[in-house]
Amino acid sequence: MNTMNLLHIDASARPGRSGIDAHGSHTRRLSARFVERWREARPDDRVDYLDVGQHPPAHVDARWIHAAFTAPAEREPWMAEALAESDRLVDQLVAADLIVVGLPMYNFSVPAQFKAWIDNIVRVGRTFGFDRARGAVPYWPMLADAGKRMVLLGARGDHGYDPGGRIAHLNHAERTVRSVFGYIGITEVFEAAVECDEFGGEQLAESLRQAEQKVDRLVDQLAAGSQSAQTATGLRSAN
Repeated sequence: MNTMNLLHIDASARPGRSGIDAHGSHTRRLSARFVERWREARPDDRVDYLDVGQHPPAHVDARWIHAAFTAPAEREPWMAEALAESDRLVDQLVAADLIVVGLPMYNFSVPAQFKAWIDNIVRVGRTFGFDRARGAVPYWPMLADAGKRMVLLGARGDHGYDPGGRIAHLNHAERTVRSVFGYIGITEVFEAAVECDEFGGEQLAESLRQAEQKVDRLVDQLAAGSQSAQTATGLRSAN
């Protein structure tokens, strides 16, 4: 069995896990379940952990932009410092075969902490290319042939955010991530989510049970390297 690199990211502002800690995070609960089951199935794989919910990357600023859009051979010493954190985050992403994200929905979109991570890893010359000589479409995804996959494990206060649901049009969380990562070449994206957090009671409990079952099925398929994971699990992929 070939070993894989898994990048586990938590984006929730809540530090604990629901079911264990008071006011804990549902997404941390799901992502921890995924990774624990993954380790059981593939103990030799490497797992890197990034908690952007508790330790967000610095937001992009004018110095970062100046440095990122300066050709590497022309960069001044201060530019390397300005891009150092971004370089580490990009290197971590590039090394990963599977990215597993605990992604709560905040006000219909991704948490600001996670958006800061996105802004640091979407980098010209690192994860997407740009060349004016290409004409009308000067951009291309640099990770398109890397075979990377992504799992988004979400949590929402209301219900009906999945495709076909009553408020699917308000879901800018998973849609944002699929758009961004498709742009840099990661298009195989799977999802499971807890809904009804604000309702509580049996509605929330049933949603948690269903989400955990989806997580388990997804681990079973992806850890085995199944090529039919998109259809066999009943989970959605962006492909």
